[in-house]
Amino acid sequence: PTRSSPMWEIERVTQAAVDALLTLLDLEPIEVNMFRGISPPSEQQRVFGGQVAGQALIAAARTVEPETRVHSLHAYFLRPGDSRLPILYEVQRIRDGLSFTTRRVTAIQHGRAIFSLSASFQVPEDGFDHSAPMPEVPTPETLPTMQERWAQIAAEHDDRRFEMDLPFDLRNCDWSPEDRHRELPPYQRIWMKATGTLPDDPVLHTCALTYASDMTLLDTALLPHALGPIDNVFMASLDHAMWFHRPFRADEWLLYQQSSISTSGSRGLAQGNIFTKDGKLVVTVVQEGLTRLAK
Repeated sequence: PTRSSPMWEIERVTQAAVDALLTLLDLEPIEVNMFRGISPPSEQQRVFGGQVAGQALIAAARTVEPETRVHSLHAYFLRPGDSRLPILYEVQRIRDGLSFTTRRVTAIQHGRAIFSLSASFQVPEDGFDHSAPMPEVPTPETLPTMQERWAQIAAEHDDRRFEMDLPFDLRNCDWSPEDRHRELPPYQRIWMKATGTLPDDPVLHTCALTYASDMTLLDTALLPHALGPIDNVFMASLDHAMWFHRPFRADEWLLYQQSSISTSGSRGLAQGNIFTKDGKLVVTVVQEGLTRLAK
């Protein structure tokens, strides 16, 4: 599109959302093994969990050799983050081996830990190769965006969350918003990709996808209970684990296949597999979070 066309304006806005995400991931080094991250201006006082996870992974990656790649992370959300204040990330260098490197990161606010992450990095090597197949779903180009899907219901409830310019385009393959007040199977498939172009650095693609992996997964635990994001439900991530199997780009279409294993005791457990558009399994995710009716 030309720079004067409406399509150029859309691309400019969506790229701005991705640039804002890259700014979030660009941590300030303030001391050896110590970094500082910011939060975007928000009406929500609590920091989005995917932001803290992505920033913590960036902090860990900045202390390992460039040729290593993260292959797994395990994280706990300990306290709500305060979006009005910077977050300090302290990295502990647990192990530096020939093939594997381990880091532990603690996110700190008000002098207390709000988040803890352990990440393992590996020097790339060849080996056996197999994976689960990707399910058959509609192509992302045939599906509406999240904003388009929720426009009518959001207007009826004066809910402006769905008007935000998100750094990721999310397109659901399975249910429509009108279905959310009936019991649904505990699974969903969502196409997603960054709304603009990311730099070629694989670390940024990994951290951007870590950010996005927290956006919809826990919602899957509410599907059998006829509840949705506009209902009076309090949700918060408790822990989050990811395994990175193969290379990918977060600014190309990825299919996020999600299912809820169990919901009980005000906690929901969900798992997800992320595939490239050509069917390669690249990431596996498991998350548990609070699913309480708000008081």
